[in-house]
Order: sequence, then structure tokens, then C-alpha cells
Amino acid sequence: MSYRPLGDRKLLFVTGKGGVGKTTIAASLATIYARTGRRVLLVGVDQRSDLGTMFGVDGLTFEPKVVQPNLHLMVLETEASLREYLKINLRIPVVTKLGPLAAALDFVATAAPGVREILTIGKVCYEVRESNFDLVVVDAPATGHVVGYLSAPQAINSFVRVGLIRGQTDWMVDILHRADVTGVVAVTTPEEMPVTETGQLLARLAADTEVKVAGVIMNRMPEPLAIGDDLTVAQAVSAGTHPTLRVTAAVRDASSLALIRRREAEEQFARLVSITGHAFPVITQPVVAVDDPATMVQRIADALADEVL
Repeated sequence: MSYRPLGDRKLLFVTGKGGVGKTTIAASLATIYARTGRRVLLVGVDQRSDLGTMFGVDGLTFEPKVVQPNLHLMVLETEASLREYLKINLRIPVVTKLGPLAAALDFVATAAPGVREILTIGKVCYEVRESNFDLVVVDAPATGHVVGYLSAPQAINSFVRVGLIRGQTDWMVDILHRADVTGVVAVTTPEEMPVTETGQLLARLAADTEVKVAGVIMNRMPEPLAIGDDLTVAQAVSAGTHPTLRVTAAVRDASSLALIRRREAEEQFARLVSITGHAFPVITQPVVAVDDPATMVQRIADALADEVL
């Protein structure tokens, strides 16, 4: 089955359970597409985002910063997003701190789910609408929060039927719901719990939103210890049954552990493919064992490029 490459869109939301490496994968995807000459904006939705460490930069703000050729990086700030929204959409110049207006926003956001999210998701949709970049990659909230984030414009539409706010959310909904424009990339690892949560996420996205899944990346997939006849030999060695080869207990245990990890990973990969129903690609990313986050991003970008271009 042929699939649309992940980057054949204008907007990608990268999400996943905490600890699976979604931020690293988001940074790597942005790097891959920037290398092709496309102007890419990589967005962190949280001011505590680790994206800066992926490129060796500090002091990220709401203003996009060039961190590599063709690659711009920013983090979203609620107050800055509100300022820009008021200036662009409501034609209200805001030159001082928002003060009471920000407090009012907190009150409204508590009473009306989706209001706060609309400011952040509206920013990335705006960049797409204005074609300021060829591709926007969002290091989105984790699986437990991303559905509410993506469904915010539709949630606003469900109780605002007419008027200025409805006019603002309509175009966001159009961008988010177009499969040729927007896609979700779910990141997981070859373990039971992350795969289970990924399945739950995919089900919730299908049930509660119209945003389509572009693909799933299974991160930290163990490399096979051997294949073909070599695999047969490795299995015999790990079991201590090879007729001629004799190895130390440490080597035997290490090969046995590697075989077990790979077998379990393959089982989880097969389970994930079954969950997806082959509706979109499931891409594996091998383990990259380096300590430096910036180096890791570049190495993963090297490894993933052929799979996502």
C-alpha cells in the first residue's frame, strides 16, 4: 500500500506518551525537511520545552529564531499569542501588559473549554494560512492532552454559532480537517504500555476530532541481532546448544537478552500495525545511543530521512 509522505502537508502535530521521545522526533522531522530547502517552523507549545537543547540554543521566545539553515524555532506564550490575536484579528493595538484582559481570559478559559487552546493552535494555523513557512511542525502536547488541543476550534464552534469568534474558528477548522494540509504523527516505543496508549490515542482522534493521522513512528526499535543462517547460529549460541561454538556465559546471556528484546519489539510492532489497520504508515526508528541531544537529532534525521521523504 502506498502512503502520502509525512511532509506532503503544511502542518504536522507530533505527539506521544511522555518519555517516548516525541520532542526529539519532532526536532528530527523539522531538520529533515529543512535540509531539503523548505522553510520550516518548529513550534514548542510549552515554554518549558526542551527544543532549545536539541539545537544548542537558549532563550527561545514567541519570535521565531533561526537555528539552522531554513529552520526556525519558537515556543508559544499565552500572553504573546493573545496580543497577536487581538492585533491581527480584532484590530486592537496592544502596547502594554494585558493585565485585566489576561485575568479575564483566565476566567473565560475556565468557563469555556477550548478558549486557551484556541490561542496556541490559532497561532500555528495562522502561519499555515499566511504561508509564512512551507511546513510547520508542532511539538504538541502529550497523548493525554492533545485531543482536547486539536478539537478546540470545533469545540468553540459547537456553542458559538455566529459572529466574529465563529468566523475566526471556521478557518482554523478548515485547515485542521484537511488531510492534505494537516496530519498527526504519533510517536511510541516497542513496549506494551506505550503501544496501548497509542492505540487509545488513535481511537480518540478518530472519535472526537476530524484531524487525520499522518503516521506513527515507533522510536527506539532494537536492531536485529542477526538474520537468516546467522540468526539460527545466534539462537543456538544463546541457548548453549551450538554443536561447535563455545562462548562465555556473559556472551551467551547478552545474545539471549538481545534476541528477547528484538522478539518482544517485533511483537509490539505487529500489534501496532494491527491497531492501525494499515490506514497510515508505521515507521521504525532504531535506537540512537548518544548523550548529546543536538547530535542525537542529527543522527535520527539521517536515519529517518528515507522513510519520511
